[in-house]
Amino acid sequence: MTLLPRSTTAAIELPRRRLLATSAGMCGLSLPSFWQLQAAAAPLSNTIPAKAKSCIIIFCWGGMSHLESFDLKPNAPAEVRGEFSPISTIVPGIQIGEHLPLLARHTDKLAIVRSIHHDDASHGRGMYWNLTGHKPPRAGNIPPMRDDWPSIAAVISKLRSAPPGVPPAVRLPYPLVDNGTLQAGEYGGWLGVKYDPIVMRTPSGEPFGGVSRTLGSEVLNLNEVDVPRLTSRRQLLTSLHPSGQQVSGDDGFQHFHTLANDILSGSAVKNAYDLEQESPKVRESYGSHIGGRSMLLARRLIEAGVPIVQVCCAAGDLNGAAGDMWDTHGDNFNRLKNRLLPVFDRGTSALLQDLTDRGTLAETLVVVLTDFGRTPRINGGAGRDHYPDA
Repeated sequence: MTLLPRSTTAAIELPRRRLLATSAGMCGLSLPSFWQLQAAAAPLSNTIPAKAKSCIIIFCWGGMSHLESFDLKPNAPAEVRGEFSPISTIVPGIQIGEHLPLLARHTDKLAIVRSIHHDDASHGRGMYWNLTGHKPPRAGNIPPMRDDWPSIAAVISKLRSAPPGVPPAVRLPYPLVDNGTLQAGEYGGWLGVKYDPIVMRTPSGEPFGGVSRTLGSEVLNLNEVDVPRLTSRRQLLTSLHPSGQQVSGDDGFQHFHTLANDILSGSAVKNAYDLEQESPKVRESYGSHIGGRSMLLARRLIEAGVPIVQVCCAAGDLNGAAGDMWDTHGDNFNRLKNRLLPVFDRGTSALLQDLTDRGTLAETLVVVLTDFGRTPRINGGAGRDHYPDA
């Protein structure tokens, strides 16, 4: 990370592309290291203040192939380069995959980081690396535990306060699951349960094929309860527990109970949840797929005051690599061309253009992450396997 002092005679402007490249390194920076850097920077009182006020993380669950998206190898042998060709973008010298034509118009807004890697080929552990910046503490398929490192979103929940009725961190439209098991890395860990980012269902849209689990109370659906019904429920709860004692001994119960009541009673977040308030033109730009609609909802949530929103741009459960997620061990090229890349391309491009049109892109970090890349050599099933080296 580079720290630039502000000149007393002339302002120094840090270009957005460099700022994003620097910020991307935070994904692998532990909290102790961050505090050391912060302490070292403290004497530089005239440093340029950060512009970012909000963050939207787009997580491509399953392991997006870098070789078909942002790091093609057109000069490699056929068994490595695959079926897709690179295309030119708005930035001379930068090429991306041919099935990202809309995003090619926005590369002047991107910092494409090709050097991030880790050493674990497990989906859950790869996600843990990316969303916490730390090595997973346990082997195998790891469900969340309270001794886990907190996610990026959970840390922001701790450090950034939010207005009443506004959650400090939200996940859309469902949690990340592998064969029915919730995965560690998305939660508050040792910060405590009240720092677990809440999950909200995205209003109806064409779903990703495959399995996406809501896991009951894990998910808040704002369309299910109106205010009179909510008031009736609160009165019933008060009559059952007149002393105001919480039903559970968990210190997070009352926090989430109060937050849910505030949201459902008519906060800015509930208003943001109504996508029909957007113009038909804006809704159309994101498309009718749940992937694009989730990105539109993410934009509305940060405008409502939510500091960080994480969007799963895939089916929620990897389900043995069956479905519309990025775990393309087989039929890699058809799945990417026909199901995955079009949704990702349309949604992210619409989000970048929308933020630009609204004048909020400079203060919003849009970060795309995935478990890991895919193997250079194509396997016998026309797929690519796990490759944490990229």
